[in-house]
Amino acid sequence: MKFRQHGLSRILQGLAFALGLTLSSHGAVAAGPGPEICVNCHKDQAESYAASVHGQKGNLRGPSNAGECSTCHGDATEHVKAGGGRGVGGIKNPGSVKMAPDEKNATCLTCHAGGSKRTHWEGSTHQARGTACTSCHTMHSPDRVLTKLTQPEVCFTCHKQQRVEINRAFRHPILEGKVACSDCHNPHGSIGRALMKRDSVVDTCYQCHAEKRGPFVHSHEPVNEDCTICHNPHGTVADSLLKIRPPFLCHQCHTPHGGVIASLRGQPQPGGLPQTITGKSNVNVTQGRGCLNCHTQIHGNNNPDAARSPTPQFMFR
Repeated sequence: MKFRQHGLSRILQGLAFALGLTLSSHGAVAAGPGPEICVNCHKDQAESYAASVHGQKGNLRGPSNAGECSTCHGDATEHVKAGGGRGVGGIKNPGSVKMAPDEKNATCLTCHAGGSKRTHWEGSTHQARGTACTSCHTMHSPDRVLTKLTQPEVCFTCHKQQRVEINRAFRHPILEGKVACSDCHNPHGSIGRALMKRDSVVDTCYQCHAEKRGPFVHSHEPVNEDCTICHNPHGTVADSLLKIRPPFLCHQCHTPHGGVIASLRGQPQPGGLPQTITGKSNVNVTQGRGCLNCHTQIHGNNNPDAARSPTPQFMFR
């Protein structure tokens, strides 16, 4: 059976050669000298290309399936006749800095247009700022973007602030290769903020943190609005990726407990403090200076709210 399949494959290849065609999943490509001619001068590139995704023999969609360097570099007939040379004979070099980004991208989009990952490429942040496919991807060698452990270093080439944050004490395990930038972001464009893979920040976070989704009887508004109100996902110096540690983070939105608030509830004043406490001392009344000592379920829960319960209870307890 294997012999018959191999023989059929050879017959089809012979017919294609006789008709002057090159078989490809994306239609015919530019005709020209085959890779056996190119390798005479570009041996190093041919060897590294064989180890790349495009050069894999099992990649039926790759240019290697068509067997033509001209798929990306154009017809090399005149290039060969002239004896080679950079740019001689109309050869395209998508890796050259002299080639316009849109022209480079057009070469790649010949095969990679569309698809769920590139639907929003046109008008995306990277496309609008003149980023070329070759700015991140390498075609003639193993692509570092496709491996979680090496992908962040490619992104950090431009995103310097995220490089700093990812080395802080509390962070996602990106440096260990367990999480990659592309787990949350789609660099080819999206309809979400900051190139998020989902429509919103919270939906992107829920991909891993589903237990925070709810629904809860009493939800914490920032949880439903935007996780980055409290958290910095790239890394912080506060526990749980919080932007600043409690109670200071909580006090940005919530009035500290104690003093006048406690007196209105009929609760005794801690330490015999007067009934009216204002200013900085009001902050110091917070229990252990840690809101989470009482409000343990800060993302939301189903316990009664103090404002709606006959017996005062802590919300999110």
